[in-house]
Amino acid sequence: MSAAATRWARARSGAQPRGVGKAGRATRKAPVAHSLEHRILLTATMCLLAFGAVMVYSASSATNLLQGHGYGGGYLVKFVIYGAIGLLVMRVLARDGVAKVHAITGPLLVVSFVLVLAVHIPHVGVSVNGARRWIGPGPFQFEPSELMKFALVLYAAALLARRPQRVHDLRELAKPLLFVVAGACLLVFSQPDLGTAMVISFTVAAMLIAAGIPLGKLAMLAGGALVKPYTRARLTSFLDPWAHASSSGFQAVQGQIAIGSGGLFGVGPGQSVQKIFYLPEAPTDFILAVIAEELGVLGVFALLFLYGLIAYAGLRAARGARSLYSALIAVGVTALILSQATLNAFAVLGLAPLTGVPLPFVSYGSSSLIVMLAGMGLLLNVASGATGHVRAVAPARRDTRARGGVAGDVRPAQPPRWGGERSAEEDRDRRRRDRRARGAGTRGRGRAAG
Repeated sequence: MSAAATRWARARSGAQPRGVGKAGRATRKAPVAHSLEHRILLTATMCLLAFGAVMVYSASSATNLLQGHGYGGGYLVKFVIYGAIGLLVMRVLARDGVAKVHAITGPLLVVSFVLVLAVHIPHVGVSVNGARRWIGPGPFQFEPSELMKFALVLYAAALLARRPQRVHDLRELAKPLLFVVAGACLLVFSQPDLGTAMVISFTVAAMLIAAGIPLGKLAMLAGGALVKPYTRARLTSFLDPWAHASSSGFQAVQGQIAIGSGGLFGVGPGQSVQKIFYLPEAPTDFILAVIAEELGVLGVFALLFLYGLIAYAGLRAARGARSLYSALIAVGVTALILSQATLNAFAVLGLAPLTGVPLPFVSYGSSSLIVMLAGMGLLLNVASGATGHVRAVAPARRDTRARGGVAGDVRPAQPPRWGGERSAEEDRDRRRRDRRARGAGTRGRGRAAG
């Protein structure tokens, strides 16, 4: 029997062609086609992780061997283990993280505040190099300020998405967003951890700009902060590190020597001299100096190019987000990664004071690696079309001439770019699915009739 006769017999008997169910719906699940932004973000992240694993081993193995700490691969093993945990979290959040993470934002923020306070409790917090930033025993130490950065991004996104008009009123913005952010920065700064406080400030500022705050009001929020002697010494050594080469400027000087030794092409992988008892914190804060010495300027440019890809894809994902909440999360996570990478690179290159901020996805650090990969999971979820939504609250009207604007503003406010997006997107998706189903049914009946 011919193929056409077989199809005709199936049509007469009421049987559907293979791959087509009732009402012409396809029974085979079509493969998911990820967006360009999703693919760029995933590729750049995996490249950074692979690059980080190689450089962490290179920066730590020689020192460990000379100190008699095993075979020299201890840092690499820990990096791989924490990276695997982070990738698992990223995978979970990349599926439907934006829609589910809103429910845990409040508890997560409270827990992060409690943990940051706990680092000051004797026998709970761990002091390293004069800073109390960690809790937990031995290899299971955790840095609560990393969790706080992530929680503040979620909190700011939810708060600004619920009432987008609050960015036009500083009093509304201060209660409670700015008070919470300022309290977090003060707690982190007291550890002391100037770098994390700066990263939090830059990230929240980027989210406020994305939410539409006037730049004049944003400039009013920028103010001076009290500087402790510890921080003052670092700022002084940043301006002239060679004048303090044996004290507060020692790290900066050794980092500049490593960068200068690398030249354009570097001295070769694994051949760095500065990483051996000269450059402090080589696998963590100063891993970029090791990269510059071994791989040269070209290696540094390749690394910065990967961060540039994350910036490009992250902002494109925010622009194409289906809700204001999703867009703010995308902006917050992208700003968190970029501000931390920029601050670390500037500090190593001698363009900013030393702040102890690790290089995202590359430096060794369990807390930073897991939290950054969790944030990347949310960013991947936004890039794949996340539908997370926070119900917006209409502003109170004190002036009858205000139409949807801030109270007292006689000019009609511009409608939010993502306003009412959920119902419109759902209706559009439903109509698109119906058209595909009708088209599949028509093609199935056509094949059966042929």
